[in-house]
Amino acid sequence: MADVVIYTTPFCPYCSRAKRLLDSKGVRYEEIDLYMHPGRREEMIQRAEGRTTVPQIFIDGKPYGGSDDIHALDRAGKLDPVLGLA
Repeated sequence: MADVVIYTTPFCPYCSRAKRLLDSKGVRYEEIDLYMHPGRREEMIQRAEGRTTVPQIFIDGKPYGGSDDIHALDRAGKLDPVLGLA
């Protein structure tokens, strides 16, 4: 299974939506809460190629964007293979 990291903030509906999708697939992920760890925001921005919004999702170290991005991949049938589920 893929190594998944998601940067989030509390009360972010897009973060919750992305985590629900990953949870529904049984994917384990590391969640980095930027509210609790504000010093990691710059790390996220660098890894996300300049993107500053949350969530930012990384699969096997590659940036996949946010909630809308992984939902679009899922609708296209491309998320499961990336996650190592297919």
